[in-house]
Amino acid sequence: MYPEELVKPMRDELIEVGFNALYTAADVDNALAKKGTTLVVVNSVCGCAAGTARPGAMASLGADKVPDNLTTVFAGVEKESTAKAREYMIPFPPSSPAIALFKDGKLVHMLERHHIEGRSAQAIAQNLAAAYDEYC
Repeated sequence: MYPEELVKPMRDELIEVGFNALYTAADVDNALAKKGTTLVVVNSVCGCAAGTARPGAMASLGADKVPDNLTTVFAGVEKESTAKAREYMIPFPPSSPAIALFKDGKLVHMLERHHIEGRSAQAIAQNLAAAYDEYC
């Protein structure tokens, strides 16, 4: 587990642009029970989360269509909510960072760590914007 003072700025970066932090399994269940589209960012302290995943997710919000609900869990910190979110992401293995788009509680688009590492924030934002065009 990482200390709160380390992860708070990373969590707040997403919260400040409209993401809701999910802390419990019930939070995740409630978020994914909502009708419409829900984006789940599995946040992380790793460099690719700071360098491209968080900036890419935030930049994607400038697209013409965006998800109805924006949420985040923090791997290595919020174990309960992260584990529950990953259950919804099956058949994909646990990955952090990761970004998943759900429609009416069903997974419709997934970016795993290997889709994030080595790619620019702009490329991630474009990938997500294309998914939003299709599902939102």
